[in-house]
Amino acid sequence: MKRNDIKTILVIGSGPIIIGQAAEFDYAGTQACLSLREEGYKVILINSNPATIMTDVEIADKVYIEPISLQFVSHIIRKERPDALLPTLGGQTGLNMAVELEKSGILEECKVEVLGTTLSAINRAEDRDLFRELMRELNEPVPESDIVTTVQGAIDFANEIGYPVIVRPAFTMGEQEVELLLLKLN
Repeated sequence: MKRNDIKTILVIGSGPIIIGQAAEFDYAGTQACLSLREEGYKVILINSNPATIMTDVEIADKVYIEPISLQFVSHIIRKERPDALLPTLGGQTGLNMAVELEKSGILEECKVEVLGTTLSAINRAEDRDLFRELMRELNEPVPESDIVTTVQGAIDFANEIGYPVIVRPAFTMGEQEVELLLLKLN
């Protein structure tokens, strides 16, 4: 059912597309923008990659090709005053930005509602400790894991749980420190 209390929706794109990553978000985001416009909503789009289908001027009512950073997205929110934010079409980039916007107070300040997945669900899915806690509450098995921020920490934990292990980035955003997630393979 169409919401008549929402007039303008800000969509966060996925940013740069590299081989094997983000093209699906460009397609999904493009289709979502077209559908929202068809329903009569004004669509504002921010994406840092001008070489996407999503940034075509026919896809959204207003397109910003700017870095997807707290500074730029906050500026656009204050300027455009959208009623709602749709971050789930921008993959990890959009989800991370929604969390940053919430933590900074911009969403509350400008009275912007997050559509789709709630911020609490995003936080629970993105925070490895909260996700592990949820899985344990649901009695779902999870591999032994830890989040470390140094190579030595990764080696120490791998020696503790035994090999083989998977080491992958747990969280990266801009210039923030990279966390490594180690998972024990059974």
